Amino acid sequence: MVHAFLKGDENSIESLINRHRTKVYTYIYLTVKNHALAEDLFQETFIKVIKSLRAGKYRDNGRFLSWVIRIAHNLIIDHYRKEKQLNAISNDDSEMDLFNSKRYADDNIEQLMVNDQIRRDIRKLINELPDDQREVVLLRHFGELSFKEIADHTGVSINTALGRMRYALINLRKMITENNLILTKS
Repeated sequence: MVHAFLKGDENSIESLINRHRTKVYTYIYLTVKNHALAEDLFQETFIKVIKSLRAGKYRDNGRFLSWVIRIAHNLIIDHYRKEKQLNAISNDDSEMDLFNSKRYADDNIEQLMVNDQIRRDIRKLINELPDDQREVVLLRHFGELSFKEIADHTGVSINTALGRMRYALINLRKMITENNLILTKS
């Protein structure tokens, strides 16, 4: 169908859209969770597909659907970036605009993806710590135990538990620097 479209058969693009409609739309909808927005992004996706095909940007390697999904994914990210920029400044100079505040807004898909990556990176770093340091970090930050409770649980003094935490933090900072990781939200 792609070859037919490139050779001038305009009807073949309709067949391509209909063939992949359900998968592309479902991907977009499951990501944005809004039917109207999903429909808009779906249309934008295929407009970009048509323009890209005409510009010769598609290499036929049998992965047309994954190429279209990648275009859709990039458009979703672009949409949320634009939305984030629009919501960053309130139009009302005299009062705080609660409906236009990032503080009260839900995380968008880009923020959720960044947060998920940060959590994976931190978990990987924690798993690389020596056992005694990893145990203190997990008990303190994930088990929410006090250092006294950690000391009792591990059978060491409070000072030893504090020392292990100190060395764990030093080691984590060192691994973050060595791996050039950025563990903050922008």
